[in-house]
Amino acid sequence: MMKGYRHMILSGSYVLICVPCVHALSFKSNFAVQRKEQKRDIAFLVDGSDNAREGFQALRDFLYNFIANLTVGINDDRIAVIQYSNEAVTNFYLNSFSRKEDVLYAVKGLIHKGGRPLNTGSALRYYVRDNVLTSSAGGRHQRGVPQVLVLLSGSRSSDNVDAPASALKKSGVLIFGVGTRNSSREVQKIVSNPIFAQSIPELSELLHRIVPTPEKVPERDVVFLLDGSDGTRNSFPAMRAFVEKMVERLRVSEGKDRVSVVQFSRDPEAHFYLNTYATKEDVLSTVRSLRHKGGRPLNTGAALQYVRDNVFTDSSGSRRLEGVSQILILLSGGRSFDPVDTPASALKDLGVLTFAIGSRASDSTELQRISYEPNYAVSVSDFNELPNVQEQILTSVEAISVPISPTSPTTIVEYDMPRKDVVFLLDGSDGTRKGFPAMLEFVAGTRVSVVQYSRDPEVHFYLNTFSTKEEVLDSVKGIRHRGGRLLNTGSALQYVRDNVLTASAGGRHQRGVPQVLVLLSGSRSSDNVDAPASALKKSGVLIFGVGTRNSSREVQKIVNSKVDMTLFSLLLSLAPEKVPERDVVFLLDGSDGTRNSFPAMRAFVEKMVERLRVSEGKDRVSVVQFSRDPEAHFYLNTYATKEDVLSTVRSLRHKGGRPLNTGAALQYVRDNVFTDSSGSRRLEGVSQILILLSGGRSFDHVDTPASALKDLGVLTFAIGSRASDSTELQRISYEPNYAVSVSDFNELPNVQEQILTSVEAISDVVFLLDGSDDTRKGFPAMLEFVQKVIEKFDIDESRDRVSVVQYSRDPEVHFYLNTFSTKEEVLDSVKGIRHRGGRLLNTGSALQYVRDNVLTASAGGRHQRGVPQVLVLLSGSRSSDNVDAPASALKKSGVLIFGVGTRNSSREVQKIVSNPIFAQSIPELSELASVQQQFFSSLSHLPFEVKPMKPSVIGKRDVVFLLDGSDGTRNSFPAMRAFVEKMVERLRVSEGKDRVSVVQFSRDPEAHFYLNTYATKEDVLSTVRSLRHKGGRPLNTGAALQYVRDNVFTDSSGSRRLEGVSQILILLSGGRSFDHVDTPASALKDLGVLTFAIGSRASDSTELQRISYEPNYAVSVSDFNELPNVQEQILTSVEAISVPISPTSPTTIVEYDMPRKDVVFLLDGSDGTRKGFPAMLEFVQKVIEKFDIDESRDRVSVVQYSRDPEVHFYLNTFSTKEEVLDSVKGIRHRGGRLLNTGSALQYVRDNVLTASAGGRHQRGVPQVLVLLSGSRSSDNVDAPASALKKSGVLIFGVGTRNSSREVQKIVSNPIFAQSIPELSELASVQQQFFSSLSHLPFEVTPMKPSVIAPEKVPERDVVFLLDGSDGTRNSFPAMRAFVEKMVERLRVSEGKDRVSVVQFSRDPEAHFYLNTYATKEDVLSTVRSLRHKGGRPLNTGAALQYVRDNVFTDSSGSRRLEGVSQILILLSGGRSFDPVDTPASALKDLGVLTFAIGSRASDSTELQRISYEPNYAVSVSDFNELPNVQEQILTSVEAISVPISPTSPTTIVKFSVVMTIETDAFYQNVFDVVFLLDGSDGTRKGFPAMLEFVQKVIEKFDIDESRDRVSVVQYSRDPEVHFYLNTFSTKEEVLDSVKGIRHRGGRLLNTGSALQYVRDNVLTASAGGRHQRGVPQVLVLLSGSRSSDNVDAPASALKKSGVLIFGVGTRNSSREVQKIVSNPIFAQSIPELSELASVQQQFFSSLSHVPFEVTPMKPSVIGKADSHKYFTNAHKIIVEIGQLNVSMLSC
Repeated sequence: MMKGYRHMILSGSYVLICVPCVHALSFKSNFAVQRKEQKRDIAFLVDGSDNAREGFQALRDFLYNFIANLTVGINDDRIAVIQYSNEAVTNFYLNSFSRKEDVLYAVKGLIHKGGRPLNTGSALRYYVRDNVLTSSAGGRHQRGVPQVLVLLSGSRSSDNVDAPASALKKSGVLIFGVGTRNSSREVQKIVSNPIFAQSIPELSELLHRIVPTPEKVPERDVVFLLDGSDGTRNSFPAMRAFVEKMVERLRVSEGKDRVSVVQFSRDPEAHFYLNTYATKEDVLSTVRSLRHKGGRPLNTGAALQYVRDNVFTDSSGSRRLEGVSQILILLSGGRSFDPVDTPASALKDLGVLTFAIGSRASDSTELQRISYEPNYAVSVSDFNELPNVQEQILTSVEAISVPISPTSPTTIVEYDMPRKDVVFLLDGSDGTRKGFPAMLEFVAGTRVSVVQYSRDPEVHFYLNTFSTKEEVLDSVKGIRHRGGRLLNTGSALQYVRDNVLTASAGGRHQRGVPQVLVLLSGSRSSDNVDAPASALKKSGVLIFGVGTRNSSREVQKIVNSKVDMTLFSLLLSLAPEKVPERDVVFLLDGSDGTRNSFPAMRAFVEKMVERLRVSEGKDRVSVVQFSRDPEAHFYLNTYATKEDVLSTVRSLRHKGGRPLNTGAALQYVRDNVFTDSSGSRRLEGVSQILILLSGGRSFDHVDTPASALKDLGVLTFAIGSRASDSTELQRISYEPNYAVSVSDFNELPNVQEQILTSVEAISDVVFLLDGSDDTRKGFPAMLEFVQKVIEKFDIDESRDRVSVVQYSRDPEVHFYLNTFSTKEEVLDSVKGIRHRGGRLLNTGSALQYVRDNVLTASAGGRHQRGVPQVLVLLSGSRSSDNVDAPASALKKSGVLIFGVGTRNSSREVQKIVSNPIFAQSIPELSELASVQQQFFSSLSHLPFEVKPMKPSVIGKRDVVFLLDGSDGTRNSFPAMRAFVEKMVERLRVSEGKDRVSVVQFSRDPEAHFYLNTYATKEDVLSTVRSLRHKGGRPLNTGAALQYVRDNVFTDSSGSRRLEGVSQILILLSGGRSFDHVDTPASALKDLGVLTFAIGSRASDSTELQRISYEPNYAVSVSDFNELPNVQEQILTSVEAISVPISPTSPTTIVEYDMPRKDVVFLLDGSDGTRKGFPAMLEFVQKVIEKFDIDESRDRVSVVQYSRDPEVHFYLNTFSTKEEVLDSVKGIRHRGGRLLNTGSALQYVRDNVLTASAGGRHQRGVPQVLVLLSGSRSSDNVDAPASALKKSGVLIFGVGTRNSSREVQKIVSNPIFAQSIPELSELASVQQQFFSSLSHLPFEVTPMKPSVIAPEKVPERDVVFLLDGSDGTRNSFPAMRAFVEKMVERLRVSEGKDRVSVVQFSRDPEAHFYLNTYATKEDVLSTVRSLRHKGGRPLNTGAALQYVRDNVFTDSSGSRRLEGVSQILILLSGGRSFDPVDTPASALKDLGVLTFAIGSRASDSTELQRISYEPNYAVSVSDFNELPNVQEQILTSVEAISVPISPTSPTTIVKFSVVMTIETDAFYQNVFDVVFLLDGSDGTRKGFPAMLEFVQKVIEKFDIDESRDRVSVVQYSRDPEVHFYLNTFSTKEEVLDSVKGIRHRGGRLLNTGSALQYVRDNVLTASAGGRHQRGVPQVLVLLSGSRSSDNVDAPASALKKSGVLIFGVGTRNSSREVQKIVSNPIFAQSIPELSELASVQQQFFSSLSHVPFEVTPMKPSVIGKADSHKYFTNAHKIIVEIGQLNVSMLSC
């Protein structure tokens, strides 16, 4: 088998796995059947010759196992077995047996045939093709059933196999094969594809090499296209019935098959699309109601084109791009009146498998041309005979499991690959003189070019010099060794790339021909080989090499990988690396005004196309011409070669016509050309480019279609002539500078290069120069190097941008990326740079500075717009600070780093650069010129992957304008209003794009409109234009900032912050604020709001900077009338924000002045640290002095510990540095002999780093713990340290010789641990500690209100609790074996299942915890060594309490808080001596699923009380019978994929509303309940019972405005609200209102409408719904009849929005109610509604243990003085109603 390849092999519903290589191999074809319901005809051709005698038993066993996994039957898989040697013998045919048992029996009885020689060719020809896979022998090829042949061969054939194998393949038989070392090559030739061949040493190893594994069930998109013309009126019922029967056989549901139906006559009409319905029932319902369309003529061609362009599309539900099979079934009753060939061909190109069924009036030849293959066309005399061909069509459709994808064809590469360009590069230096003849002999035999080199390269002949092998060989024989002392392999490689592998020298890379270089080298190169080798590889050249002992290491670096030359020919088939792709559309003005200019336009297009890389998988081109109407000459997928495109371009004729409708043409290319069906690869991330040539002003509007193209991510370049409107061209272009004008189109060649360059790459480049004392001499060389590089760039504001930064101790910017816009200005500035000097060299700080201040939008960086960011570092010395973190941060943000270093800095530079090959090393900086060319080479062929044009990257923004409306701005207000208007005009305001809000303030703020008030730009502008000045004093900017944070940047006001949309605030302030701005400004920053502040001369510029997100986001003007001068600056900054700064998961590089942090010092106060304690306090003080202590900045806590911890002060005890330092100075050493570091760590986690103690983890503030320890701990530190790290706490530590090893285990990273001999020497590591802390990349992930996690394999924490009392001594081995078997079935490993074992009698004892072992082997080893504990009495209650308190905990490895299932399996051999109820209940409250297994001596009632549910208790007569229940337990455990587990501390709330809050957060238990009552005519008699039921339930609630809320809605045709959730605030009022409800009546019952009404009008904030505040939402439906409308969509919408639906239905409605409720167990069924009382208790029981997971939409809610208190800590509340436990998450 070929190593390193992964393929798929058909084996029923199984995949064949080659065990030694661990590669899944599976045979597949276009119609390979991969699941049990499908049919195949499979013939096994088995080598029965003498040579296979020893392996025959393995062959037989293999066949038996293989067939056992198939679905064998007369209508399923059919099997035949043929044995052969000199001749073939059929053991049984395809139709010999109809049952799997019979086939297996026959296989088991197979006898080895024997004989010689082995004639595989004859066997293939006569006994398979002619006698076995035939209709008479049971073959069903004519009925569309796939034909499969599996060849098992142990020897090479004596006759020729080529012709018979080829004949089988041509007839559609799919051949797979397994061969041995003697036959594998031959088998590879025989099989349908080389990857379908397996190789094993001997046939006897067959069984051990191949094992089965299941494979995925295929999905299909099926479209029925029905002839609805007048000619099929009588046949239509039969056609409809055919579709119905077909759909019934498909697997229609979400994620499986999808169906669409289109009917056509003159015009097509879609009845429903592929994504209209998600259930089979809905599809069938619509199909059954289909009516004949009628009409004439029959335009089948137009219908085929319609389904291609409108149905087989992503927007209509097609999953073609996901690889799902696309199937079209056409039923046509006549000949088409329009042409069908082009649309049929287009469907085939798209990969659609078309089946065509016609009647006697149809044209059978036309049907064959339409079908994907001719045999996919079927004819019946009349459509009433459709049932006769239904099975045939269905079988063909079901056989399709892997689509034929034209967009990514699979090329079968033979060993003799048709074409390749091979260059041999021969070392001709003195060292290879003796070996040169051998090198020439090696070269002979390939069509090639040969280059010899030593100091310089010499081409003996190019790739196009000779055209015959004889000429090549003659030339090779005549080559003479050239000699030379120096060997420059690097230069030779570069030479080959630039001069040999080129089109002019015969290279065919552009035509897709693989480029191969073979290097034969005998010595090490004198020059650097890295960059040129890398450049060759990047351009797709495959490099092979042979080296000697002197050169092998270097050759290994040069070649693509370590290549085995015996695989040479196979490896030649590897595809070259991908070159960036583009879809380019030319839109040409063909109106009357351009008649004379058209030849020039055509020539321009021709020249452009010649420069593009047009071929399959590279560039694609389309041309559209327009005047009044547009016309596509060809689409992006019409031609696949440059020749075809150029041929059509050259033949273009001027269209003519008037007027010039450019807008319509732009819309046309958007809707019809830049589409998937027309060949656009936009969804694959390919750049979309439109080049418009327009010779006049448009007669229609261009703005909307131009904007639509930009929204689609199309880069539009517009070229106009003298008659064009330049402003219009700028509006059309993607950016204004993408518009170009010429006086006449004959001057197009003058701008061609400009356009072509624009289509290519641009970049932002920053040079970072070492300006320290050590580089004084080399600095002129550095400047010269920079100048030479810059000369290569195309400097312009819209092209390349350059910045230069010099640094030593601190960095200094000479100019930013947006300082200059011409190359001359940049070069002049570089020439004027002076060396700055300085002793210290802080490269790390400089890198960080570049990231934070130079490569930013405000400094001209265009990363957000997709422009590559490049940093070039020239360094002459090693840095004094750490470079790792800032270098890593630059790389992570996508910056490509190049570097040149000297002997002093080269190692460090290699660490900094993005890739070691991007680093150059020179002895001195003065020698920079020597690597200049090599540097250019590295930079020039760099594969930048820039995709700014994807729709997903075009940012949405929520923009809020906050306007100073105080008395001081009365005169300036018109200018402010005009500024807002201009800004809005430039934004993309519409649903799903930008949103805008305007707030005006003076003393108080006032919102003119919110982010969700208006959905169109017109509405926003209309309101902005009508704004009036507010007036008032004083100016309270702080209050206004707080207002927008709490009331505008919220979900309810339209903010999309939680969806990751950028949040932007633009403040216009005309004076200094009268209140404080720091806290609210900081709160906005914490929320991730990007604040820009614009002030006038009366404003406080320092205040504006403090308010702004960054200081440079603050702008000042002398007067607001000058706002237009800064408008573009602000707009550019706003537009640059396409990927939001997400406050929910920022990565912050923490310097000394890190904005905020919570730091806890944990000090060893035991007896051993008495002498060193003063030094510890001094160390703490020195560190604290570096902090910025404030309530909203840094917070500090100090904890001292020995046996127990003691908190000196919490994080929120003090708010000033002085108070903290004073408290630290007063700390006294506490002493104590025991040192429990583990307990202290756990204490800090649970009691100090919490919200109640001032911890701000939930708000995204970094949490830091600093441990100072002088001795080793008496308790275990692993689990608590791990728990701290997992919760995101960063741990630093300093230890002494006694504790340093332990401290290293505790800290987050070993580099964060310092070691000293004694604590009194702490001062010696103080600076080092600061350094570690300073460059730390904190990854702070504040708690998100909701997390949608990808689906994954369930994890479980499983605890076995074993009765080890005296009574189980004899049974203990059986218990141990049970645990062992269970563990073997679990997936024990890191990130999957965890196991713990506890044994108990009088007292419990943990053998190991959940986090003790990480591998199954370790767990099993300990389990096998378990010994019986013994003891009495049996205290099961104490044991249960023990596992709850000590095992199901975070410190012991429980992942309950991460949502992992918690499972306890108890084995108990007797009745407990202590009570079990309380601890069992505590485990249930914790969400632990307890299974209890007892023996005859156990109390079964007790076991049921202990178990999570009574049926989780199992009894056996003796524990030796445990294997009998093992599978039952295991099945139950494996079924648990969603844990019943609270994700944070749990609050038990009883009926009496007694609350136990385990966190500091407080929120009264509440929920919102809506009763939806069927009030139709059918429920008149049962209505009193319904009201009584509602009253009984309401009596259980605690009704209050701040507690439970209730609403009642009655409905029949329409819903009617009796009262909303906020109508009443007392239980009495609610009950009174319920008693007064009257039955409304009505014949129609629209349950679907009622559900939708509840969602949209009752469970809303305005109606009292509190979903946004985290209150659980419950709907109780009482329904007596089936709905007249559809309930699926509204029910689904309610569930998706988190509403839990319960329901009670009658015999008429119970099925529907089951569909509506959240879970079938939440539905009750009764004969009549009058019997509701009979299920009342059952209803309460269903409601009782349901976990509500409520996801509030706001991370925090700040209320008014009289409001309820809300806190940012997320916690769960379990509300118990009766026995009701409802889990809810509140903020």
